[in-house]
Amino acid sequence: MKIGIVSDTHGDQRAIKQVVAQAGPVDLWLHAGDHVRDARFLGELTGLPVHMAAGNCDPRDAGLPDQFLTCEGHRLMLTHGHYYRVKEGLQELMWWGRQYEVDVIVFGHTHKPVICREEDLLIINPGSPALPRGDSFAAFALLELRPEEMSPAIVELKLSE
Repeated sequence: MKIGIVSDTHGDQRAIKQVVAQAGPVDLWLHAGDHVRDARFLGELTGLPVHMAAGNCDPRDAGLPDQFLTCEGHRLMLTHGHYYRVKEGLQELMWWGRQYEVDVIVFGHTHKPVICREEDLLIINPGSPALPRGDSFAAFALLELRPEEMSPAIVELKLSE
C-alpha cells in the first residue's frame, strides 16, 4: 500500500495539485491539518480516501485532532501535533504514540519535513508544500507499507509555474 502524506497546505490549492501530480499513484492520502478543507479538496481532486486531523488553524468543529487507522497490519496515528508541543521536540509525541501502541505517527505543525525512527516507532512530518519554514523546502511524504515493512520518503516538491 502506498500512502501520500501532506500537511500545512493553508489553502494553497495550486500546491496541492502539484503534490498530487508529483506523487503519482497512491492508495490513500493523509492530511495532518491546517486547513482540513484542503483535505476535502484533495479527496475531490483524486477520488481517493483522505484521512485528516484538525490543526490549530482549523475551526474547532473541523474535525478531530487525532485519527487512528490500520493499514497493512500497521497502526497509524495521524495528528497535527500542536497538542503535543512538537515545536519543542518529539518526546511528548513519542510518549503518546507508545501509550496508543502505534507503529507510525504522522504529524505536521512545524512545516519542516522529518523522518525518524525511535526503536519500533516511525515518525513522519511531511513538511509543508505551501509554506516551508526555516531552512526546509516545499515538501510532502510518501509511505509504502507492507505487512513486514515500512518505507517512508520525504519528497521535495518541484514547483512549476
